[in-house]
Amino acid sequence: MTTEHLATAPTVGSLVDEMAAILARGGLADPLSEAREIVAALYEVPRFWPALNGAAAVNPAMRARARSAVAKRLQGAPLAYAVGRASFRNLTLDVDERVLIPRPETELLVDLVLDAIGPEPGGVAIDVGTGSGAIAISLASEGAFSSVYGTDVSRDALAVAKHNAELCAPLCRAPVELVHGSLLGPVRDLRARVVVSNPPYIALGEAQSLPDSVRDWEPAVALYSGNDGMTATARLVREAADVLAPGGLLALEVDARRASLAAELVGRERCFRAVRVALDLTGRERFVLARRQGSL
Repeated sequence: MTTEHLATAPTVGSLVDEMAAILARGGLADPLSEAREIVAALYEVPRFWPALNGAAAVNPAMRARARSAVAKRLQGAPLAYAVGRASFRNLTLDVDERVLIPRPETELLVDLVLDAIGPEPGGVAIDVGTGSGAIAISLASEGAFSSVYGTDVSRDALAVAKHNAELCAPLCRAPVELVHGSLLGPVRDLRARVVVSNPPYIALGEAQSLPDSVRDWEPAVALYSGNDGMTATARLVREAADVLAPGGLLALEVDARRASLAAELVGRERCFRAVRVALDLTGRERFVLARRQGSL
């Protein structure tokens, strides 16, 4: 299915209708809602805006972006990749197939970090496997850290994160430094108040169980972690023991099916205390948190 039949659409309403017709022919469920959601994302407005502003004029550049988004959706791309944007907390981030799409669960991970650290200023936060930069930029904009670092083994992902850090710089209260390397390797000489990560945690054998929109579109390096899904997490826990300052916080997003295993990994490192598992908004065991022995 192509978009070559998308007619000139001088208003938001006519653009939505024509997009919906193409999406319907492509077999997408609820094409009208889908078309409105695409337009809302492109304009960076609430989802109800297109329905209330049907008479608003549409310029050629926006019409071209809409065509591109429809074409990608018909190819199976997730909505965030189709429109090139994703919302994360108070941020609007540019995203594409080089980075994982930020999830609502990860927004809660940021909340857990901010709640655990409190308002006291200072210290270094390190976001491991930063991807789009969502966690690092959120901590820099909402926290009171002296500096925030993001690491990633993918140079492509770092290019996206750097772009987002530049876009969001006016919101940030701390500088964001993005460095290339595996896990904590490139920042091993730092002493951090926080090490936070949403590492890859899907086992290689579980690939076929993933939705097509995840398996076929999102970067494998951000999804898979060995035969048991725990390879990156196990290594990260060991490295965090050396990088965290006394009293520093380790905060991990984990596979809900393996949260107890992740907590056990952390607990086996004798330098950690106060190991706990936190639930996501659906009641699943999704996060593991711990403190480095000693006091800040």
